[in-house]
Amino acid sequence: MQLTFTEENYLKAIYSIQHGNSIGEVSVNEIADKLQTRPSTITEMLRKLSEKELIHYEKYKKLQLSESGLSHALQVIRKHRLWETFLHDKLNFSWDEVHEVAEQLEHIQSQKLIEKLDEFLSFPQFDPHGDPIPDAKGVLPVFSTLLLSETELNAKCEVVAVKDASPTFLQQLERLNLQIGTIMQVQEIMPYDKSILATLGKNERVTLSEKIAVNIIVRIIRS
Repeated sequence: MQLTFTEENYLKAIYSIQHGNSIGEVSVNEIADKLQTRPSTITEMLRKLSEKELIHYEKYKKLQLSESGLSHALQVIRKHRLWETFLHDKLNFSWDEVHEVAEQLEHIQSQKLIEKLDEFLSFPQFDPHGDPIPDAKGVLPVFSTLLLSETELNAKCEVVAVKDASPTFLQQLERLNLQIGTIMQVQEIMPYDKSILATLGKNERVTLSEKIAVNIIVRIIRS
C-alpha cells in the first residue's frame, strides 16, 4: 500500500504515543500536541487512515494502530533510524543533526535501497541515540534498561539511549561529556531535588539534574 508522507507521519506519531504510555491508546489531542496541529484538522486524516484499515478509530474515542498500521509505522521508523545511523557513522553528522535530515529521507519508498543500506551498515540494532532499529520484518531487538533516575546508589551503568533527542538536550549532554556508551557510577542521590552525582571513568565527576536523569536510559553493569 502506497502512503503519502503525511499519512506516514501520522502513523509514526501514533506509534510513538501509543508505545509511550501504559494504556496503548491515543487521543486526538495527543496527536495534535505531537504534530503541532490543531485537533480540528486531524479528524479527516484519521478518517482516511481508518478507511485504509491502518487504525481502529471511532469519532470522539481514543484510537489504536491496526496490525497493518503498526507494520507500516515500524517500517517508517526503521528507515528513519537507518538513515540516522548512516548520516552519523558514514557522513560524520553529529547526533544532534541527524534527526531533521532523516525526517526527509524516511519517506523514500525503495525497499531495495533500504535493504542495501542495512547491509552496508552491517545490520545495526541501534541508532545514534540508542533507539532500537526494527528489522525487515518489523521486529525490535529486546534489551533490558531503566532510566538513570531509577538507578540506586553506587550503581554502575552504561548510557545506552536517550528519551529526549532534541538538539538542545543532546548538546547539553555533550557539554557534560555524556554520550552513548559512557560508563558512569552513581555516587550520590540528592534527597531534596533528586539530582545525581556520578563519576565518569576514574576521576571526572558530574552533577545531573533530575530533568536530565529522567531522559537518559541506561543498562546496569553487573560486577
